[in-house]
Amino acid sequence: MEHFTIGIISYLMGSIPFGFVLTKIFLKKDIRDIGSGNIGATNALRTGNKIIGYTTLILDISKAIIPVIYVKINFPELIFIASLCAFLGHVFPVWLKFKGGKGVATYVGILFSIDILLGGIFTISWMIIFILTKYSSLSSIIGALSIPAYLLLAGQSNNVVFFIIMFVLIFFTHRENIKRLKNKDESKTKIY
Repeated sequence: MEHFTIGIISYLMGSIPFGFVLTKIFLKKDIRDIGSGNIGATNALRTGNKIIGYTTLILDISKAIIPVIYVKINFPELIFIASLCAFLGHVFPVWLKFKGGKGVATYVGILFSIDILLGGIFTISWMIIFILTKYSSLSSIIGALSIPAYLLLAGQSNNVVFFIIMFVLIFFTHRENIKRLKNKDESKTKIY
């Protein structure tokens, strides 16, 4: 029963579509009609309102941190269930007919909650690729790959399967971006 309850609560927390809500309230627009149509922070930046973009980023990170930290303290054996469910909530939110974001900010919240070092590795990997290419999508894919790669290189293979699954999910959510990257028509992102 604990597994189910924690899974559902984590999913519901993760499924709060902050990019959609903030854009509706403050811009009176549907974020799904802007840019890529995605509800996440990168597309929220494309509204032209940086405050909404960065607030979406912070809230999308926080909605993973809250359930994962709670579970880490009280039910540590269920941390990966909480993490996966929070991520799936963001990607497949019940409130928006299961069409959500790509899960990167939520994954960042998960990583920092599980281990600050992993969050740092992802962030540094993301920033290096972004500085070199200006592609948020490519940065996110490489950042997600950097976690299982680090764990394998460091000989910490205990939980590597979970992080490989997370990489596969992020790769999946970026499948359209990957096509555009291959065709050289992916949009570059301005984060400032």
